[in-house]
Amino acid sequence: MGVVEALIEWRARRWLSALSARIGTEGLAVAASVPGVGAAVDQHAAAVRDILAQPNSGALTERVLLAGYGRGLLDRFDVSMEQIRPQVLGRWTAPDWLSLRLLAVCALARSAENLSSAARPGRSAAAR
Repeated sequence: MGVVEALIEWRARRWLSALSARIGTEGLAVAASVPGVGAAVDQHAAAVRDILAQPNSGALTERVLLAGYGRGLLDRFDVSMEQIRPQVLGRWTAPDWLSLRLLAVCALARSAENLSSAARPGRSAAAR
């Protein structure tokens, strides 16, 4: 991986981490405990996975694609990262489309991180 690719990956991880801190941790906890919300997040995750499965050059990692997709959603709805948390706070049992789609991005990013961590050589099962 070259310097440019490493920087792009780092920025994607940083953005996804910020999104997770703003809405992902709380929202995914609700999704895990409220079946209807969990099912909706799963459906959105499947849709996002299908969208991102379109052929690309292979140079972009899953995290970079997810971050780009999430940023695009915020741009499309003219919402900033700072505005999203107050918009969804306290409304997790009846989230809107954008909140569900962003939660799906968080869930997929978490899955990508878990797969990445498990695949790193030299890590014992206890360290994971």
